[in-house]
Amino acid sequence: MNRQKKIKQALKKITKRLNAKKQPKKKGTYICKADRAVLQAKENLEKGLSPE
Repeated sequence: MNRQKKIKQALKKITKRLNAKKQPKKKGTYICKADRAVLQAKENLEKGLSPE
């Protein structure tokens, strides 16, 4: 029983790791605060809003 349990745990761990590699990365690349401010200003100008 104990040996079977350990084998199942090892196989579960391997399959979990392989499935995690298949999944696409959810996290995007980091954009610094200054770049975000520039992008926000450009979007506001395109929409016709006053720059803040």
